[in-house]
Amino acid sequence: MKKNRGFQGPPQRQVPGVIEQRLQQALALHQRGLLSDAGKIYQDILKQRPTHFDALYFLGVIAYQTKNLHQAEELFSNAIKVNPNNAAAYYNRGIVLKDLKRLDEALASYNKAIALKHDSAEAYNDRGNVFRDLKRLDEALASYDKAIALKPDFAEAYYNRGITLNDLKRLDEAIASYDKAIGLKPDYAKAYINRGVVFRDLKRLGEALASYDKAIALKPDFAEAYSNRGNALRKLKRLDEAVAAYDMALSLAPDLVGTEGAHLHTKMHLCNWTNFDTECAHLISSVKIKKANTSPFEFIAIPSSSEVQLQCATLWISEKFPPSRKSLWQGEQYRHDRIRVAYVSADFREHPVSFLIAGMLECHDNARFDVSAISLGSDDNSEMRQRLKASVEHFIDAKTFNDEQIANLVRSSDVDILVDLMGFTTESRTGILAGRPAPIQVNYLGYAGSMGARYIDYILADRCVIPEERRKYYSEKVVYLPDSYMANDSKRKISERSLRRSEYNLPETAFVFCSFNNSYKIVPQTFNIWMRLLRQLGNSVLWLSNTNETAIRNLRREAQNRGVDPGRLVFAQQLPRNEDHLARHELADLFLDTLPYNAHTTASDALWAGLPVLTCLGETFAGRVAASLLNAIGLPELITTTPDAYERMAIDLATHPEKMAIIKTKLADNRLTTPLFDTKLFTKHIETAYTAMYQRHQAGFAPDHIVVPH
Repeated sequence: MKKNRGFQGPPQRQVPGVIEQRLQQALALHQRGLLSDAGKIYQDILKQRPTHFDALYFLGVIAYQTKNLHQAEELFSNAIKVNPNNAAAYYNRGIVLKDLKRLDEALASYNKAIALKHDSAEAYNDRGNVFRDLKRLDEALASYDKAIALKPDFAEAYYNRGITLNDLKRLDEAIASYDKAIGLKPDYAKAYINRGVVFRDLKRLGEALASYDKAIALKPDFAEAYSNRGNALRKLKRLDEAVAAYDMALSLAPDLVGTEGAHLHTKMHLCNWTNFDTECAHLISSVKIKKANTSPFEFIAIPSSSEVQLQCATLWISEKFPPSRKSLWQGEQYRHDRIRVAYVSADFREHPVSFLIAGMLECHDNARFDVSAISLGSDDNSEMRQRLKASVEHFIDAKTFNDEQIANLVRSSDVDILVDLMGFTTESRTGILAGRPAPIQVNYLGYAGSMGARYIDYILADRCVIPEERRKYYSEKVVYLPDSYMANDSKRKISERSLRRSEYNLPETAFVFCSFNNSYKIVPQTFNIWMRLLRQLGNSVLWLSNTNETAIRNLRREAQNRGVDPGRLVFAQQLPRNEDHLARHELADLFLDTLPYNAHTTASDALWAGLPVLTCLGETFAGRVAASLLNAIGLPELITTTPDAYERMAIDLATHPEKMAIIKTKLADNRLTTPLFDTKLFTKHIETAYTAMYQRHQAGFAPDHIVVPH
């Protein structure tokens, strides 16, 4: 039915008379692509002889070619009833059943084709694809190997073998397989793209880029190659070039999965706000009409709503991480002396997530909880990495494990509660949870929103980030922690070195507004407010993070366009030690939060360092985090509910030193006496949450919303 499918059709039988002549006429029309005309003749033949094998078979081919899959399946099945020993009919029915996602039936059909025709390399190759879709990766690999043994120059089998080896995290072998495919078929653009993906996973980004460029040279209209090129350039921090690559991809395929969101998000990193409102509106409309044009993490950074964010997450899960057809956990009830909790993350290193959770991990009650950490990321050999290893009973370095291996590890360890600390953030591995290896699966901390996956049972939150009336926009059941949902570490060090503003290019007597958020969180509406503040307060500056040179240029230009001297924007260089970064907060007067995506760890940093945070309450989880932190530290007066109120309060505090002094004194008093930085209390609350989840499960109840008492 398709090129390289192997079976060209059943052997021609000589049928005497008119039917034979009509069949030959239909085959000639079919070969010329005149499908409608050929189909009419096949149908005429079937009216005269309903069990005519060739007419049924080739009408099935036409149905497939015209995307009438259900009709094609029926026709091939009828042909098989007429001639149950025809391998081609089983093979082609297998193709149709795979496209219909009836994978077990497709596998049975391919097996029958192979039983009838032992030397069909194409059938082994296509059966391998079904095994791969079924996540039976070792069997897929064996099927491809059999195809290659039968047909050593089978480039497509080497290509498919490369995909499977990549899924198995056997990355060097995957590259070798793609190289073999390319050697056999030098113009194999798709093989170059997939080889580039493996190079990217190996962090060999230059080679990844070269592989994508070769694919583009072979096929200049290959949108997927441009999109992947953009991904590699983004990892290389060559963001301007990444935007250009995404531009090309979108011009060729406007709805290429994930690309529209990646394009907009990269522009946001650059503070390139050209057509910002239009592009945000288009991306939201894409999600609403069920196009998986963006990853959920990139989507939550634009102004939208909890409802549309859930739609985005649900789409992405369906496209990228559908639930496994068979759960690893099959309903068993474990009986343990202690509740087994496993945290999974790629960020067990010098990373904001680890800065938040290190103290909590150390405070877990080992008499009641058996705690594991499953590390998906690199070992940075840092002091934080060593601290995390020492804080849990079992630290598993699973960077080289594939999703199936990790899921099997979770299942074989009888983990009661699997806590995903990543969501849709960089290097996340949602496929592990899709296999349902644990009876209770939890979304926590790394991603500020719903994951839209029915195999994730709970999300840890508080009443600020997820008000009760918005629970309907979360696929998970909500577990309400009593103060803030965010863990914090009361042991975080702050450098005691004496600092001067001049060290950081800050005016000694100016009022210093500060916002150390990532540049993608700065959107035009927020920046407009900030520039109005600077215009009204002549002796003030805005202290921002130095994320990339293009963003600095763009922000300075945008300031000038708004009547503000670009020199009043001061950019803070990244410091090697986090304790020095925390210490320099003392040089600022007021932290200005961003919307629609708040400061999260950065707000926690500021408050821990004694710097007040002014926020505006947003509509979504991501836009309500700073308010959650302020409530937990007893500073609700710094939470505004409208952009106008946010602006007015910033002016009021900056022009009334006595009010600012009262706020700073209150923050200093509350810092160690309120719940936000009480790590032991927070750990007690999260353990109460885990216990409630566990007890519901042990009692045979389905997950439900849980409220942890004070």
